[in-house]
Amino acid sequence: MNSATPPVNPPSKRGDGRRGRWDNHREQRRAELTTAAIEAIRLHGPDIGMEAIAAHAGVSKPVLYRYFADKSELWLAVGQQAGEIILEAMVPAVAGLREDRAIVAAVIDVYLAQIEGDLNLYRFVVHQPDIARHRDVVADVMDTVASGLARIFGDRLRARGLDSGAALPWAYGVVGYVQSVGDWWLRQQQPISREALCEYLTTFLWGGIAGMQRAADLPGGLAAHQWTEAE
Repeated sequence: MNSATPPVNPPSKRGDGRRGRWDNHREQRRAELTTAAIEAIRLHGPDIGMEAIAAHAGVSKPVLYRYFADKSELWLAVGQQAGEIILEAMVPAVAGLREDRAIVAAVIDVYLAQIEGDLNLYRFVVHQPDIARHRDVVADVMDTVASGLARIFGDRLRARGLDSGAALPWAYGVVGYVQSVGDWWLRQQQPISREALCEYLTTFLWGGIAGMQRAADLPGGLAAHQWTEAE
């Protein structure tokens, strides 16, 4: 009988552990460098180069390229984090609201306030001409925001005992419309106040949402799935 005790940590397991620790370290370091890049963009403007970003992060340019193969990869990471920033601002803004129109207005106002107050970051993400766009980071940002908004809409619908199937298309509709108009607003150097624009957009979008209630004669029984205004 062989009484030899097997190794506590077989080589393959040790290797897997080291790889896992390295992967975790790499993701953490990428997140830190992405945050530093956002700070640099806010400070120096949307046309900032990789050398200036590296300097702001306190690393050499080769170290920055160790974590991001090129500027387009950093652009993607920055865009994804920008989407999270917008979503994180939206959630508390609507948390205490009961009236549905007020939620739509709050979502629009938060988005407009974020892009107005973070103009350099917005321009870096949305209007970056020298980027090899292997992925559409703007679409990624919209996905992030719309997914979060759909959860808010879905929770409201389910709380009323209604079908939440409309939450995702509504969320994408709101995000796409507001993003397009918000981009026009910034490019035209805010020709109207944010408050006025928010009210215009809310009125337009709420007319569509409330109008769904009057669609009882449409195919598919839409009237059974409506999001009605709070009593």
